[in-house]
Amino acid sequence: MSDLAPRAVLSGHVPSPDADRVVELGDLDDWRPKLVASDLDGTLLTSDGEVSPRTRAALTACWDAGIPVVGVTGRGPRLLDSVRTAMDGRGIAVLAQGGFVVDLERDEVLRTVGLPRAQATAVIERIEEVAGELIVAVEDAAEQGEVHSPLRVQHGFDWPYPEPAHLLPRHQVLPTGAVLKVFLRSSTVGQDELLARALRVTDPADAEVTHAGLGFIEVLPPGITKATGLAIALERYGVGFGDVLVFGDMPNDLPMIEAVRDAGGRAVAVANAHPAVRSAAPLVTSGHDADGVARYLEALLDGRRPVSEVQGV
Repeated sequence: MSDLAPRAVLSGHVPSPDADRVVELGDLDDWRPKLVASDLDGTLLTSDGEVSPRTRAALTACWDAGIPVVGVTGRGPRLLDSVRTAMDGRGIAVLAQGGFVVDLERDEVLRTVGLPRAQATAVIERIEEVAGELIVAVEDAAEQGEVHSPLRVQHGFDWPYPEPAHLLPRHQVLPTGAVLKVFLRSSTVGQDELLARALRVTDPADAEVTHAGLGFIEVLPPGITKATGLAIALERYGVGFGDVLVFGDMPNDLPMIEAVRDAGGRAVAVANAHPAVRSAAPLVTSGHDADGVARYLEALLDGRRPVSEVQGV
């Protein structure tokens, strides 16, 4: 990876054994959402980072039925074009775990929040006290005209996307200004354990910490979650969390899953979801490589199980 690497975007998720698992939904009740919100990588997208034809048709059917669809992703604003493509340029998208919200149709940035350098440094130091030395990457706090700024990556980070990046020594990774988020990778501690240790020493008043299943954790400005990012989209549409159907797969999806579930909406985990998400979401659909989101939307909109699912396809 270097500044000369091609600008390409792949799903950073390694396909799980349940990615192509088909789940029989059974009969759904007559509840209908006023808005659909979905994570992208590992949920809406296939393992190669694409929207399948079946999923595209299901999303279009939602819009045709008057149900807007909001993509809610950890992808940063430098990957806005890929998010725009996934969402067919329609509606509002929530990026950077909620730190960057944009109206795709109007090219209007609705939220961009940064974490001051000193605050980010202090949080990293506290996490390293309980996890050992970490490898760092940083996404600059984005202004509307700077959404394509390359990631700042410490040598040895092993970033999962083949995209342009500034490869830097550790002391140069953090910019002088605010950052949109920080990525922390350990060579000895797995992502779940690293997140658990980080949560024990990080005050929510200083930062949010989470992970998206990519092998590292993320440090975000305080109060920045997929739930607070989604809330901005909901306000624009005049919809409450109780009228939302949400799909997710990783711990970074938990805030919006719990917000929707607790408000009386419908929260659905894909079959390949992290155990914490499977535990939090009352409902489950097929894996992301088996068009799990599309299958659920088809059943919801048709009021019956999809034909292919009845046939066991």
